[in-house]
Amino acid sequence: MGGVPSKQIVNKVAGAARARTLRAGDRLWTLDGDRTVQTAVVEVAVSKAREIVEVVTDGQHTFTVAPDQLLRTHDGWIPAGESAGSVVTWTPPRKLCRERPAIRPGYDFGYWVGATCADGTVGKNYVSLVVNDEGFAAMYAESLTAATGLTARLEPVTRPSGFLQRDIQGFRVRVVSSYLADALRQYVGGDAHHMRQGFPRVVLKDLSTFEGFLDGYVDGDGFRNRYWHARTVVSANVPFLTELAAIIGARFTPRTDRASRLIITDRWQQRRAFQAEEHPVHLVERQTAAVSEVRPHRAVGAKPFTLYTYRLAPHTDFLVHGHLVRASG
Repeated sequence: MGGVPSKQIVNKVAGAARARTLRAGDRLWTLDGDRTVQTAVVEVAVSKAREIVEVVTDGQHTFTVAPDQLLRTHDGWIPAGESAGSVVTWTPPRKLCRERPAIRPGYDFGYWVGATCADGTVGKNYVSLVVNDEGFAAMYAESLTAATGLTARLEPVTRPSGFLQRDIQGFRVRVVSSYLADALRQYVGGDAHHMRQGFPRVVLKDLSTFEGFLDGYVDGDGFRNRYWHARTVVSANVPFLTELAAIIGARFTPRTDRASRLIITDRWQQRRAFQAEEHPVHLVERQTAAVSEVRPHRAVGAKPFTLYTYRLAPHTDFLVHGHLVRASG
């Protein structure tokens, strides 16, 4: 039957709450596939037990449940008391209550990703672009808003120029959203630093999205050639340019003495090298954590532990300190 001790924190949508405080109608966080969703408490049952277990996972995350409480692992549902050495399903509990914008693929999405890869900054909980070109900054703000629904505005800034040896005027677009920041890191392979980022294959969904990416990337790290119908991008991230060259069917020879250049002819589509691919645009929130230890605890004296079990709908699982557990039914 399982159960959660009265003082254990459960991930309620309105904010973390102790198990004993939940009532019918309360909404809890759970995972459906690789995304967090909500489910509702239909019924609460209370029982007594002489033993519970404390489960310790990666990063010293701990939670207590009944020994027979089922946890989700790579091998299916297993009792918590037998979970030592297993890999359980988990999501960071501190990120559960953040806003989750509906990201829409298309030209604007591609432009925003491309411009960010070229000139943007991905912080812990924000995405920003600081450039001298007001038109570029305005296009970045418009595409970000169109792709995510979040409000992005331009603001004038002053920044030092090492070349000119004086401060120059520029423009900044900054949106505070840890969800977007995490999504961009996901797109580029985990590290959004310009020298280490991987090619964001999420922009290969269709030609419109990819064209937006090319335009955004060129506006940030490239230029249009004056004497032939082509654009050139410049970057020291050779693996990134190598992958991009293969996608458009272009020849690419990396340089070892300085930044490399890739020429994108206006007729690149005639090579028919582009192949559409499906990758998640939304943030994959399902993660895993290894169970390093399971510590049994027995009730002292005559007072047993009070355990709470829940019947939920529409989803029958819920999160305990970010870890996915099965409800009673």
